[in-house]
Amino acid sequence: MIARIRGTVSELRPGSALLEVDDLTYEVLVPAVSAPQLKARLGQRATLFTLQYIEGNASFGNLAPRLVGFLTEAERDFFLLFVTVQGIGIMRGLRAMTMPIEDIAGAIESRNVVALTQLPGIGRRTAEKVIAELNGKLQGFHRGRLEPVPAMPAGGFQQQAVEVLTSLGYRRSEAEDLVGRTIAAGSKADSAETLVQDCFRHTAR
Repeated sequence: MIARIRGTVSELRPGSALLEVDDLTYEVLVPAVSAPQLKARLGQRATLFTLQYIEGNASFGNLAPRLVGFLTEAERDFFLLFVTVQGIGIMRGLRAMTMPIEDIAGAIESRNVVALTQLPGIGRRTAEKVIAELNGKLQGFHRGRLEPVPAMPAGGFQQQAVEVLTSLGYRRSEAEDLVGRTIAAGSKADSAETLVQDCFRHTAR
C-alpha cells in the first residue's frame, strides 16, 4: 500500500493532481478543499498522504487501482472515518470535502445538519446519518489536530538538516517531512545542528 507520495505537482485537474516522481507521473485523486494549496504548489514538490482502493466490478473484469491523496495525515484519517458512513463512498466523500475538516467535524460534533447539507451531495437524510454514526468520535479533528506542512525552504540550514538526517538512515522524503513538521511545531533553531536536535525531540513526543 502506498501511504505517502512526494513529488513535483505538475498539473491540477478537476478532482485530481499529477505528481511527478522521478520518471513516473502519478494521478492522485484529491478533495476540492486541497485545490487552492496544490495550485500554489504547481512546479514545486509536495507531499500527499495517501490511500489506495480498487474501483470497478470484479464480475465485469474492469477493476482499476486508484490513489487518493491529502495534504495532512489528519485529513486522511478524517476521510477514512467519513466514508465508513453507509452511502458515502470514496468519490462522494471526495466531492463533499469542500470545507476544512475541522469545520466538517465541528458541524458533526455540534449536530449542525444545516451546515452539513451545504456540502455537495449531502442531503438532509445523509447529514442526519453522518451525525448519528460519527458524533462523539471527532473531537480531535474539529480542533485542527494537524496543520499542513510548509514548503521546504531551498538551501540554508534547513536543507543541511535534511542532509544530516539522510546520512543517519532516513529516506529523503521522511527527512524533509520531519524537518517541515518540526518547523511547523515552532522550532526556533538557527542552525542545522539545533534543528536536527529539535527533530529528535519532536519524534520523541
